[in-house]
Order: sequence, then structure tokens, then C-alpha cells
Amino acid sequence: MQHIRILIVEDEKKIADSIKRGLLASSFEAEVAYDGATGLKMFQQSNYDLIILDVNLPGITGYELCQQIRLTNKSVPVMMLTAMITVEDKLDGFNAGADDYVIKPFDFRELLVRIRALLKRLHTTVAEGNLLTAADLIMNLSTKEIVRQGKPIHVTAKEFQLLEYFLRNKNRVVSRADIALNVWGLDFEDKSNIIDVYVTYLRKKIDKNFDQPLLQTHIGMGYMLKEPR
Repeated sequence: MQHIRILIVEDEKKIADSIKRGLLASSFEAEVAYDGATGLKMFQQSNYDLIILDVNLPGITGYELCQQIRLTNKSVPVMMLTAMITVEDKLDGFNAGADDYVIKPFDFRELLVRIRALLKRLHTTVAEGNLLTAADLIMNLSTKEIVRQGKPIHVTAKEFQLLEYFLRNKNRVVSRADIALNVWGLDFEDKSNIIDVYVTYLRKKIDKNFDQPLLQTHIGMGYMLKEPR
């Protein structure tokens, strides 16, 4: 059985050590850094399958550390762990490159479910093939590159996941509830407009400067990535 290595970057020692104990008991390998600089050094010196980041870290913030990680590794799942709960805080986390955003205080059982969901999504992506396409839009799942009409499209980690979900369900309307479950994970607030915000981000990148729009809004139903005939 493959060992899954997880890096925890959390300055509250009691929380960090508790998460580590829980992960070890759940058959994961886990290491802890108690500040951002140490976390960055550990990331640079070793390979991890998933990273858990506190936001308010001494020295380097979790947002800054996530951005540093994404400069060299666009695919490793990154989970933000924080008491900052506004939509703007979440957008900052996702824009920095995070894949998930867990609010403190939390139940370890929920944290474990989210970790397994992120790992499953990563492994499923690799297993199901290297390329996803719609018309002249191409997503390479191995290199994390996206091009349309030969032009590179640069997206955040969460935008990549959202576009991947649309591509896997192209020509089908997907509801906000579908997106919340499959892209953002469990316990996503129905009243939040973060999905609409991210669809807008994505539309600007994949449609704005091209003649044929792909991403459609179906009022009262959801969204569709429509492949022109």
C-alpha cells in the first residue's frame, strides 16, 4: 500500500500535534512545521501528497506560502485551515492556490473526509486520462496546462478544478449544488456566491477574448460548458 505523506503547517502546537496524531492513527504519514519559513523549507526538501496550511502563520502567511508552493508544484492538494470565515477570506485562499478551505474550530472526522476527497480527486484525475477537450480548448491533466487556439490560459488551482468539472460534464447542465459538492467538497454554504464568482473568473479567462463562448448560464438551473457543433 502506498504511503500518503502530509505536511501540516500550523503555529498552534496543540492543534498541529492533534492533527498529526489523528492522521497517524488513520494510516497517513504526517510531519509538522510550526511556522511558514520552516514549512516552505520542508516542502522544498521533500515530497508530500497533501499540505495543510494555517493562514495566520508567523513570518510567512499561509496565503504567501501557498503561492510559493504553486510556483513549483501546481498539483499537490493544499488545504487552508483558518478561523477567517468571510467570502473574501475564502477567495483570497482560493486565489492563492488552495484546493479547500476548512474553518476552525473543526471536527477531525470532517477534516479526514475532506483530505480523502482531495486525494481521491487527484488520483482519479491521473487515472482517467491526460487530456480533456471542448472545441479548441485543451486541458492537460498531467502538466496542468490549459490552451485555447494555441494560447495558454493561466488559472488558479480552484479554477482548474472547476474547469475540469465542466469539461468532464460538457454539454450537460450542472447545478450550483453539483458544483459545490464536486469541486468545493462537503458542508458548502448554499447562500454563498463564491461559485458564481468563480464561474465569472473562469468565463473571463476561457471566453472573453475568443469568438465562440463555451460557458453558458442556464437561469434557475446552473451552468453548462457547451461544445459548439
